[in-house]
Amino acid sequence: MDATQRRLLVALAGGLFVLAVPGVALSSPPANDNFAAADVISALPFTDSGDLNGTTTEPGESMFCAAQPQTVWYTFTPSSTTVISADLNGSQGGVVLTAYQSTGGGLGFMSCIFGGSLTFTANAGTTYHFQVGSFFSGPVQMRFNVRAVPPPPNDDFANATPIGALPFTGNADMTAATVEPGEPATPAGFPIAGSAWYVFTAGETKSLTASASGCCASATLAAYTGDSLTGLTEVKSAFGGMLTFSAIAGTTYHIQLGRFGGFGGTITMSFRLESTPPPVASFGYSPFDPSVFDSVQFFNFAFDPVGIGIQTVSWNFGDGSTDAGFSPLHRYAADADYTAKLTVTTFDGRTGSSSQVVHVKTHDVAITGFVTPSSANAGQTRAISVELRNTRYTETVQVQLLKSVPGPFGGFQLVGTLTHEVPASRNRTIPFDFNYTFTGDDAAIGKVTFEAIATIVNARDALSADNTAIALPTKVR
Repeated sequence: MDATQRRLLVALAGGLFVLAVPGVALSSPPANDNFAAADVISALPFTDSGDLNGTTTEPGESMFCAAQPQTVWYTFTPSSTTVISADLNGSQGGVVLTAYQSTGGGLGFMSCIFGGSLTFTANAGTTYHFQVGSFFSGPVQMRFNVRAVPPPPNDDFANATPIGALPFTGNADMTAATVEPGEPATPAGFPIAGSAWYVFTAGETKSLTASASGCCASATLAAYTGDSLTGLTEVKSAFGGMLTFSAIAGTTYHIQLGRFGGFGGTITMSFRLESTPPPVASFGYSPFDPSVFDSVQFFNFAFDPVGIGIQTVSWNFGDGSTDAGFSPLHRYAADADYTAKLTVTTFDGRTGSSSQVVHVKTHDVAITGFVTPSSANAGQTRAISVELRNTRYTETVQVQLLKSVPGPFGGFQLVGTLTHEVPASRNRTIPFDFNYTFTGDDAAIGKVTFEAIATIVNARDALSADNTAIALPTKVR
């Protein structure tokens, strides 16, 4: 067939128009182009595929999600109530699936999707209609799939999944999960739409935690003792995906994972059963470099990861002292390294502890002498000495010499800085010797007041009040 015998597609004004060449027949729409002639889905799983090119829309045809110039129809009436999942996997982009339910006098819109799957419970005897369409005209490959979603294998109490060793992790498709006759249907006070069951026999008396998470519904968890649905005794239940309970050695527990609500899609959940983790006994303290003059504030950051809560707190400060307060104060009597320990206990008896080494080291230097001239002349250089005493540890000390300056923004101005290593000694002081040349500005003012500031390098002085000294004014002529 040559080019003049092919179908030509011409794009005009944003639309697609099919121009027929004389002698070439156009394909006719499929039988299910119209709502009244919808393909009947008689068995599941069901798949149909094809090209939407040439399909049409009828006058008054429903368009709930978007304008669709090309559509086909399918209908399904289940003989028994079934959870079904419909999707467009394998279709080109631009294909949309819309589901309707017969309401007796018309169509009730249910939902539409552009990707993913549409999952819902199809009630026995109710007719459902599926509209598959495209956003634009022309060739568009579509594939429409419908399948029945089975309940999880452990949907029934009698088929509970056995749990051998802990921790245990499993997954369940809860989309079609059901509630059996006689099954507890409102664990933790919430009505569930379906459940899956697990069974575990405790080898020792301990706290256990069951947890559940996933998409796209909230979970309830409940633990029971008993051998049948009619003979169950609830141990504990919870809404929100976590349940902690005390298990007794030799006792068999049936754990119900319930699905509360859902959002119309596939609902998958993960389930985990494990020994309940201990509380986390974290703490801090301030100041981080304490001395014997400091009252150290301890901060309790302990928490229980399963939310039962902390009942008691116990501190051991490492020097023979203890406390039971939430955030106590403690003062150490001597420099040393102390191992402080926090132990916490939950309301169900679990304990956790944490230790830290508290380094207590007292740094302290003091200015004991500040020698400045009583008078000087402008242009004269005079000696100034700062005497420093250090009785604890060898320290690197910086001494700043400052002088007074006048004016509204005056105060003291830096003259010079000296840094020396100062050994510890109870019998002698260390001099920091400066020289200062007096200026004409000093003479104009008539006097200069000197200040000395001593700072320990890379350490905090425990008694900083004696690290600053101000001399008597020096008269300047």
